[in-house]
Amino acid sequence: MAKLQHSAAEALQDILRDGQTLAVGGFGLSGIPADLIEAVRDSGVQDLTIVSNNMGIDGKGLGILIESGQVRKVVASYVGENKVFAEHYLSGRLEVEFTPQGTLAERLRAGGAGIPAFYTRTGVGTLVAEGKPLEEFDGVTYVRERGIVADVALVHAHTADTDGNLIYRHTARNFNPVVATAGKVTIAEAEVIVQPGELDPNHIVTPGVYVQRLVQASNRTKDIEQRTVRLRAAVPA
Repeated sequence: MAKLQHSAAEALQDILRDGQTLAVGGFGLSGIPADLIEAVRDSGVQDLTIVSNNMGIDGKGLGILIESGQVRKVVASYVGENKVFAEHYLSGRLEVEFTPQGTLAERLRAGGAGIPAFYTRTGVGTLVAEGKPLEEFDGVTYVRERGIVADVALVHAHTADTDGNLIYRHTARNFNPVVATAGKVTIAEAEVIVQPGELDPNHIVTPGVYVQRLVQASNRTKDIEQRTVRLRAAVPA
């Protein structure tokens, strides 16, 4: 089956449904599947649960889905850069499940590996563990966390072949590999798409067996959440 689609909208048109859980790769604005996120917004689907490290910033990344009112619940580890998110949460319009960052990564990895649950020490004795089963191993208390399997996973890769094999670039790799394996249906956007056999198998991070659809990412400016620079010293004439 051909995986390459003509556009992000085409890749999603018969996939998205109201009430679905979407796992989305990226870390802030680094490595986010921006074209696919915009296509989700334009589709008009509602009542979504979004699983992602964070929700971007106002007007960027997953923040646009908060602004459009399409998200019912968020499972994330960090949300501090988004004012609209805070407004929706504090007003009761948005349900939030905070998960420690490493635990979130492992929940996604476990879901992709067919592991329904696992135990971790992270969060024991805090609000994170409230209502969750506890177990003692070798005299140490652990909390049970569930693996995450999303209805749809959206990821961004730097390079892909038309079979869906994916390679990520530098820190844009972040959550994308675990998200890619955690979706019942995984859709990837890639900046560079080549033919099968052109990728070094040793460099492939996500095998194409996990990816059902692929789309060419648009050429866009890569945004930076917070640009921090220092003043340059004056150069003598």
